[in-house]
Amino acid sequence: MTKGKSIAQLLLRAGCALTLACSILMFTAQAQNPERVTSVEGITEYRLPNGLRVLLFPDPTKQTITVNMTYMVGSRQENYGETGMAHLLEHMVFKGSPKHQNIPQELTERGARPNGSTTADRTNYFETFAATEDNLRWALDLESDRMVNSFIARKDLDSEFSVVRNEYESGENSPLNAMVKRMLEASFAWHNYGKNTIGERSDIENVNIERLQAYYKRYYQPDNAVLMIAGKFDEAKTLELVKQYLGPIPKPERELPKLYTTEPAQDGERAVTVRRVGDIQGAGLAYHIPAGSHPDFAAIQTLGLVLADTPSGRLHKALVETKKAVFVGAGQLQTYDPGAALFFTVVPKDGSVDEARNVMLQTIDDLAKNPPTAEEVERARQKLLKDIELALNNSDRIGLTMSEYIAMGDWRLYFLRRDRIRKVTPEDVKRVAAAYFKPSNRTVGMFIPTPTPDRAEIPPRPDVAAMLKDYKGEAPVAIGEEFDPSPANIDKRTARSTAAGLKLALLSKKTRGGKVVARLALRFGNEKDLANRDGAGSLVGDMLMRGTVKHTREQIQDEFDKLKARASVFGGATQAGATIETTRENLPAVMRLLAEILREPSFPAKEFELLKQDDLTGIENQRSEPTSIAFTAFSRHMSPYPKGHVNYVKTIDEEIADLKAVTLDDVKKFHSDFYGADYGELAVIGDFDEKEIAKLAGDLFGGWKSSRPFARIPQVYQDVEPISKSFETPDKANAFFLAGVNLNVRDDDPDYPALVLGNFMLGGGFLNSRLAVRIRQKDGLSYGVGSSFSAGALDKRGAFMANAIYAPQNAAKLEAAFKEELARALKDGFTADEVKNAKSGWLKSRQVSRSQDNELVSALANGLYLNRTLAWDAEMEKKVEALTPEQILAAMRKHIDPAKITIVKAGDFAKAAQKQTNN
Repeated sequence: MTKGKSIAQLLLRAGCALTLACSILMFTAQAQNPERVTSVEGITEYRLPNGLRVLLFPDPTKQTITVNMTYMVGSRQENYGETGMAHLLEHMVFKGSPKHQNIPQELTERGARPNGSTTADRTNYFETFAATEDNLRWALDLESDRMVNSFIARKDLDSEFSVVRNEYESGENSPLNAMVKRMLEASFAWHNYGKNTIGERSDIENVNIERLQAYYKRYYQPDNAVLMIAGKFDEAKTLELVKQYLGPIPKPERELPKLYTTEPAQDGERAVTVRRVGDIQGAGLAYHIPAGSHPDFAAIQTLGLVLADTPSGRLHKALVETKKAVFVGAGQLQTYDPGAALFFTVVPKDGSVDEARNVMLQTIDDLAKNPPTAEEVERARQKLLKDIELALNNSDRIGLTMSEYIAMGDWRLYFLRRDRIRKVTPEDVKRVAAAYFKPSNRTVGMFIPTPTPDRAEIPPRPDVAAMLKDYKGEAPVAIGEEFDPSPANIDKRTARSTAAGLKLALLSKKTRGGKVVARLALRFGNEKDLANRDGAGSLVGDMLMRGTVKHTREQIQDEFDKLKARASVFGGATQAGATIETTRENLPAVMRLLAEILREPSFPAKEFELLKQDDLTGIENQRSEPTSIAFTAFSRHMSPYPKGHVNYVKTIDEEIADLKAVTLDDVKKFHSDFYGADYGELAVIGDFDEKEIAKLAGDLFGGWKSSRPFARIPQVYQDVEPISKSFETPDKANAFFLAGVNLNVRDDDPDYPALVLGNFMLGGGFLNSRLAVRIRQKDGLSYGVGSSFSAGALDKRGAFMANAIYAPQNAAKLEAAFKEELARALKDGFTADEVKNAKSGWLKSRQVSRSQDNELVSALANGLYLNRTLAWDAEMEKKVEALTPEQILAAMRKHIDPAKITIVKAGDFAKAAQKQTNN
């Protein structure tokens, strides 16, 4: 029970007599009087009498609703011995409450897309689901019940702590992650921002249930939470539902502890070194910076891009383009209290990490003599503002993003940040560089005595309430139309045609902010012509965005930023294409630039060498990774194509040798031999003119023919002998398990719907499948476990696969649990209730998927390739809806033979065995 006001205290404060009737009236009155606080750009804030803040962001163009509950508690609020407690509690809250005893099952049945996450300043729980009042009522009831009534039981802790430990171990596999973790530990001597949110192993393993329960009761209360609802809903009715479900929760008597630790000014450089098994090197820098709400933060973010953006950043030019490193990155901890700016670089194993670190230091120190130019600042501002504007066109994305700004002190900081970025000048960037990016304020050096210390004094956190008192924001983004995501309506609204060899699927509709998304696929080559040329094909795809005959790599990025577009170009051995997200007015210009990139690449020699070095380092980095080792071995066994075939699976050494052998001339010849628009698909969804875009597609790609004939390469079913292999990966805390079998099925097979739903119950869903319930929820062996089923649409070739991450010492237990659950499913099948609930969840999840334009556009493009409309999807859903438990069991027994399953494992099993021997 929550520790709140007693009924007597509530009645006395209201002047009522001590009667049950009066107490009911009191709670009802509380629930019916929310206070409207403010409204900015379509988002309105209300406050309930119990302290709960409610943000409503209606968007009738979405066919989904996102409910996001944010609690102002994270690792910042953890005490000695409690590291990781906020994150562990995030897991435990999914374990159930009196009214919702199996939360994963409910989420799966509703077809929801849920998750939770924990940072230093907050914890949030969200679910996105089809926009119905019934679903909304369920979500609000769920959030109200688990806010104060979650079980947080010892029996659940006994299994879940090991799941969290496994999650911890998965992060420990990366030396670069460990380096950043140690940098922050060294940088923050006193503040909890120096502690990893996931916690320390000893605290995770020894957490006390009573302390965990007390932590939950203290922080999971309405006065410490913000509820945000975004999507398609009636605002007035939704506010009533919020009051109905969350209003009656009493405001607690307790006062939250005031945290007063302030990180003192750093008085000299600090250093940290991590030594572990690995195949790459890394260097990093950390600087203390103000809180995310501070006015200087906009200039600091701008400076971060000036320094570390690819390809225009100064660090990229100084390190990557000179081949001293293969990658640079940066990030800022946008936190409640003063945080940190991070810079890091990846260096090949045979490179000089000392030289790379020195170049990083010199480049940042050089800001004093060579401050950022107006061009550099404008480029960075455009990129930041583009991302903000595109995000505002997606209400579900904003519904989740707001958690970060709520945690910083106020959700309106999101808009204030945008306003501040617009006003950033080169002088602002120069000033913050001088104020914070100084040697004495960084972590990567040594102590040097000096009679005149030069310290960076970090300003205190500003008064956010005062700062935003009269903030109004801008006019809300224009909303679009309500759109029915049913297959029949999508087909009705989609215009299908051809233009210059391209098949077109154009779905024009009014969208929020005039958003439009597109997907283009170009198909080329044949089995004979592509033999031994897959390496060149992959490099062509990676080179396309690195320069054209008219634009450099940097100019391409700048153009997309100016056009407020997210564009991604891809290419491989058998196809190339692109994805686009932009706005109505910019779509034609984006398509023209995209056509230029695909048709007129310049293949700069310098960029080619940088790309090869980057790819080589990336391949080397996989040499000791359990996941990569297991997947490579598994794929080579399950798909034994001859060497040279486009589908041949290479070893690490073969990948490296082939990559080194590819020349720039090979890449240019591949493009001239195969690229063209003879065969391809273009799907566009959003606010655009169908006739204009259809004509433009023909103008841009008409006459562009491939010089080699295209013939689809079949995917051949292969009945391979099962194997069980184990690979040693020394010094890796996390192991990987992979199991599967090839299936002789196609998606028009009568058994296909039954296999889809059978797999959904066995290893799909959200923590609610048989495998997840057994291996994660009950046994606590794995943070991530599941299975998949696939079948070709054109070829009779399918596969069933299962995978899990786990601690190496649990290898035998995990494998046994997998085999037992598979055997149980094949012996007993699934209950009528399981099948009923699975149907509901699977069908609703497909509706949610069709409501996401970024997903629907891929479905439309793929349908063009397969000559299918969404009528196929509708028919498939009817078949699933008609399934019986007996049909599902018969199909699974027919196609999945446990005796034919191949199992591959990779991990540090020798070390685990040695520990068990010593114990």
